[in-house]
Amino acid sequence: MTRKLVAMVTCENRRQAGRIARALVEERLAACVNVLETNVRSIYRWQGKVERARETLLIIKTAKSTFSRLERRVRQLHSYDAPEIIALPVVAGSRPYLAWMEESLAGAQRRRSRK
Repeated sequence: MTRKLVAMVTCENRRQAGRIARALVEERLAACVNVLETNVRSIYRWQGKVERARETLLIIKTAKSTFSRLERRVRQLHSYDAPEIIALPVVAGSRPYLAWMEESLAGAQRRRSRK
């Protein structure tokens, strides 16, 4: 088991997805964010009704140590009242990729340790 996570966030549209993805990478809360250019069709229950929407999906590579800050930042930038922000553990991965993730997130982790 690693300390890395893959998080998923659905966004209202591509513009919002791009803005969130860029902010997360610039702020070192994510090593990489994939923006799926194909709309995702979501069917869900909201306020007692079954709803449908076309959304854009973000696949975010991050770490357990940055997840709470990532979640706060997504909430700040997102238009939904309760955006989907879920994370799955990375059980294993290529050593060079995991090392690159660590390096890419290093600034955010150092900032956290100073507080």
